[in-house]
This record gives sequence, C-alpha cells and structure tokens, in this order.
Amino acid sequence: MATAEMVAGGIVPGISYRGLAGGAAIARVAQVSKNYGPTQALREVDFTIHAGEVVALLGPNGAGKSTLVRLLLGLATPTSGRVTVFGGDPKDPGSRERVGAMLQVGGVPATMRVREHIDLFSSYYPRPLPMADVVEMAGLQGIEKRQFGELSGGQKQRVLFALALCGDPDLLFLDEPTVGLDVEARRGFWDQIRKLVARGKTVLLTTHYLEEADALADRVVVINKGSIVAEGTPESLKASTAGKKIRCVTQLPLGSIERMAGVVSTRYDREAVEIQTASAESTLRELLAADRELFGLEVSNAGIEETFLALTK
Repeated sequence: MATAEMVAGGIVPGISYRGLAGGAAIARVAQVSKNYGPTQALREVDFTIHAGEVVALLGPNGAGKSTLVRLLLGLATPTSGRVTVFGGDPKDPGSRERVGAMLQVGGVPATMRVREHIDLFSSYYPRPLPMADVVEMAGLQGIEKRQFGELSGGQKQRVLFALALCGDPDLLFLDEPTVGLDVEARRGFWDQIRKLVARGKTVLLTTHYLEEADALADRVVVINKGSIVAEGTPESLKASTAGKKIRCVTQLPLGSIERMAGVVSTRYDREAVEIQTASAESTLRELLAADRELFGLEVSNAGIEETFLALTK
C-alpha cells in the first residue's frame, strides 16, 4: 500500500529500486560518535541509507551495530555528530510514523494473543496495514488466536516481524530477523523482504547469518570497533578483500602457512587445511615448494564469510 509520503519522498509505487545507487538518501549518520562513560561505542561514523535498497550492517559482537541502530531509531542521542531520518530528527513523530523495527527485545506480553498484539501496534500508526495483509506477510495464518507465550521460537520471530510491518513503514530495521527459523522459513522470509523492496521499501538488516546478507543486500557495511571498515556490494567486497580459498592436505603447520605471501587466515577442516589468500598464485607456489607431498588441492573463490573475517581480523 503506497502512501502520499512515499511519493513525496521520491519512492514511486510499483517500481523496484533494488540496486539503485541514486535513490534518495532517507537516513544519514554524519560524523557521529557515541560514548557510554569512558567507552567509545562509535567513532566519527559516516553512513547513508538510500531509498529502495537493502543494507546489511555486519560486525562482530560489540562492534557498534546495536548502538548505530538505536541512534537511527531515536532511542539514543549521539555524543557528537548528527543523525537524520527522512530529513528530520529520528525522535520526531513524523519520522517514527514511517519507520518499523524488529528488535531482539524481551518483555512481550505472553498472555496476549497474536491478533491482539497486531491490533495494539496498528493503533500506533495513522495508516496501518489491514490485519489480513500483516498476517499473510508474516506467515501467521492459523495462529492468530494463540497466545504469544504458547508459540515456538520461530513463530515468535514472525510475530515480531508482523509488529514491525503494522504501520506500512517506508524504512524497516530488522535485527537478527531469522534467528530460530528453519531453512525453509528463512528462505520464505527472504522472499518477503524482496517483495517489500519491490514496493519501494528500504531495509536495514543486521544479521550473523552471513549468507543472508549475501543473498539479500544491495550494499554491505562492515563495522568493527566502532568504525566502518568497509562498504560496497557483496560482490565488490568479496572480489577486493577475500581473494581465493585454497583447500589441501599438508603436513605443514598453520604457523608456517600463515607466513606465506598473501595468506589472510588458515584453519583446519577435518583432515585438510583451508587457506584464505589475497594472492592465490603466490601462496600456491610457496605451498608446493614447501611440501612436495601436498595433495587434495582445491582452489575456489572466497565467500562472504571469508570477506567478513578478513575485514574484522
């Protein structure tokens, strides 16, 4: 359901903006730092979200992801710098009406029924989606009358997703949305995200499932120790950072391999060694020269997991 605000913001209903780098900037973080007492959670972060894109925000635990999301939601105030959403303060009611959030939170009333939760959250918005649409989009058919406390972990995740959708938001924050979902349910969730983007919605996704970011994101932003260390499409980050992955069976110790040209990381995988390298040819020459008994050699493109490890090492 398109709203007048969507059109005014430059989002045309019915057109997919996936991958459109020139989409209007709808959220900005400009030179933002955030301190909690002596701890600096964010350091002069610059970050922009464009209309109609899926942005995956990745980082190890404690990197600053949650702090950045809280600032964008208006749940925290920066120590320095400026945060804007739809051109205004994230705390403004006009901005909040256009935002939905699925966060890892506790305290959801266990005795309220699924339908009651959706009714309550829908009442917070001026133009909420119809109940039937929310139930269908979140995959809650058949459990609308069940109490929240009776649901499985995956069903509870879908209820939280439904609550984030109630207001038909233009900007949707999803924090670890597929935790507790099985493979089939996770893929179904991905399909719903793609449908939302096809309607001109914008999504900021934080996830520890790196394949999820690879499958969904137009742009990946990697944050580590409070600073953004890399940003780009999944393909460009993998090509520029991760290089190649070598798998072989060798008697060489990991310490010796890690000192070879181009090697980024090593690990044992059953009887073999997996090597991530930025320079496959150089690494292979040294490997073969150092161990003439080496066998089971495989070389492949490194994936998003190797990219993440290289960027946050």
